[in-house]
Amino acid sequence: MPMPPSGSIVLLTGAGISAESGVRTFRDAGGLWEGHRLEEVATPEGFAANPGLVQTFYNARRAQLKEVQPNAAHAALARLEAEWPGRVLLVTQNVDDLHDRAGSRNLIHMHGELRKARCTNCQTIHPWEGALTEATPCPRCERKARLRPHIVWFGEMPLEMPRIFEALEGADLFAAIGTSGVVYPAAGFVEAVGPTCHTVELNLEPSAVISAFKEHRQGKATELVPAFVDALLAQ
Repeated sequence: MPMPPSGSIVLLTGAGISAESGVRTFRDAGGLWEGHRLEEVATPEGFAANPGLVQTFYNARRAQLKEVQPNAAHAALARLEAEWPGRVLLVTQNVDDLHDRAGSRNLIHMHGELRKARCTNCQTIHPWEGALTEATPCPRCERKARLRPHIVWFGEMPLEMPRIFEALEGADLFAAIGTSGVVYPAAGFVEAVGPTCHTVELNLEPSAVISAFKEHRQGKATELVPAFVDALLAQ
């Protein structure tokens, strides 16, 4: 895996990295999220139709974050950012805060963050630890029934896409970790890099887009990622 000594690295992480910390995906093999259809709890239309249900669903996910900790894979990626002489951008599809707690700072939560709330009236984003209800007022504009989870739902545009694609175009190395390769636009990131970029997939099982990667390694993220980082830093 030859790399320029200060080359640019872009990392993409998905549910597989947080699953090893015990973060539940909430979505079963039948596509139901905690017994609810995706349209009910993960779309703007679902929120408009039943905000109480959606708030309860995400309150449970937010509360679960208190029960989990970053694992060795999260820690290794934070170490890579701290010690690599070039640029390291970490893009995560996960809405948990395990990368943040592990120490990653040049980090994009492209699908939003559980521990934040957004006001649909004044558009302010607030850190949020507790439960949200329909009666919760916005700390800024004080309007009630306007706060929603700061989550990118199906049908909405992921966050900071121009910044992500700019980084991909200039990357010397792109690595996808713990991703399924079925959720776009993230599944297409491997196709957005330049022709000289080295691409590698680290996954428990082959993703849906594994053929697009020049290299792939199979196993647990907590084992693959620390070894991957050690090899990069030893160059």
